[in-house]
Amino acid sequence: MSRILTMLFAMAFCIFALAGGVATAYLVGGLVEEHLFTGASRLTNILFLMLTFVMIIATLLTLAERKWSAFMQDRVGPNRARLAIPGLGNRSLGGIPHIITDVLKMLTKEDFVPGTANKFLFNLGPILAFAPVFALFAVVPAGPSVTVFGKTVDMVVATPDFGMLYVLAIASLAVYGTSLAGWSSNNKFALLGGVRASAQMIAYEVALGLALVGLFLAFSSVQLPALVGDVGNALVAGTGQARYLWRSDGAFDLGLPAWGIFIQPLGFIAFFVASFAETKRAPFDAPEGESEIIGYFVEYSGMKFGMFMISEFMEVVVLAGVTTALFFGGHHLPFGGEWLAAQPLMQEHGWLYGTILGTVFWIKVVLLIWVQLVIRWTFPRFRYDQIQNLGWKILLPAGLANVFISGALVLWDPSLRLLGIVGLLQIGFVVALTMSRGSKAAGAHDTAHGHGHDAHGQPAGGGHDLPAHADPHSHSPAGAH
Repeated sequence: MSRILTMLFAMAFCIFALAGGVATAYLVGGLVEEHLFTGASRLTNILFLMLTFVMIIATLLTLAERKWSAFMQDRVGPNRARLAIPGLGNRSLGGIPHIITDVLKMLTKEDFVPGTANKFLFNLGPILAFAPVFALFAVVPAGPSVTVFGKTVDMVVATPDFGMLYVLAIASLAVYGTSLAGWSSNNKFALLGGVRASAQMIAYEVALGLALVGLFLAFSSVQLPALVGDVGNALVAGTGQARYLWRSDGAFDLGLPAWGIFIQPLGFIAFFVASFAETKRAPFDAPEGESEIIGYFVEYSGMKFGMFMISEFMEVVVLAGVTTALFFGGHHLPFGGEWLAAQPLMQEHGWLYGTILGTVFWIKVVLLIWVQLVIRWTFPRFRYDQIQNLGWKILLPAGLANVFISGALVLWDPSLRLLGIVGLLQIGFVVALTMSRGSKAAGAHDTAHGHGHDAHGQPAGGGHDLPAHADPHSHSPAGAH
């Protein structure tokens, strides 16, 4: 019971912290718009969205992944680092001191450069791996455009006409960072990791782009704000994912929203898998498999290694943000969005309306981050040939088929309802297939550990089997994850 209360308290604290950050971003944006110049809020968004939200969440993920992996593997998590401060009782503080020790270790560890390495390219590798990932979030709308102090405040850094093309172009630059890191080290193991990484990322970038074409056809735009859409008003229907495929006629809008997950489920699966492979995290971590080739950054130490590590966690946050904007309605509520926008309190205090929807956006982002952590610690590492087969032989043909089907359905029914029906059928098929495979696996498990008896009269399935925690060594502290 205490663990449940602790988790509920932590969830409530996170939600209030997110809401406080969003409210501060809107209020500060309104102040600078009023006292400086039009568009000044875009500059403050760099501070709040990219330097605060993305960087802080990515930093906290270094702890969250340790704790979640320990929870899934039923072992002790990070609890070794402690602060000997009077009043704290030498407590582990939930593992938070591990973040401090990581930072100190990265900053003070010797910056080793191999004598035979190309020093310029060796130093450039971590920058090319970090900078593109950091720049990706600039086009992601993290909240609605509202009026604060009589000025319009947009919760996005930039809105270029090429939108998602910017995301695809900048994301492809990360290939240079991994390739240069492996080649410039003049280490054969690092070179092999760099070759693996570049081949894997190029393979999945093709599927990544094709997975989004169906969504572009449905909404006739490549701009993220247009894809997310506006709620509209009583006379004008919502645009983008703020519209409804089907809705009720009452004052409270209730229905099925035109979210990307409902009209493009196949595109979502292909995009999410391809993006996950781009992050080079398990089960797609063949380029840095310690048991095989060590990895493309084996020669890096100190803060250069830290830049590779933090860029990986930043990719997790950016992937969750882009996926939320493309397939989960961005900052929009699944229902009741138009009713909420029409309330006098929300119209009078735009920052409050923006805070609510901005918090909704970051809650969706955190949930998708959690999904990525679950995948990371559930599946074993794929073989390299399996990774290439998935990218070229499965995701690529699926993306091509999705483009043709989506184009035909959009031409047939521009209201997207037919596309929504086909999408719901695809979701139902995937759910039914998953449930059937799960029931078959459960049946096989019951047969192996069922009601029969062995030759000694013991119940079949091992009456003498010990639980996992019976091993005295299974709970060895794993604080140094």
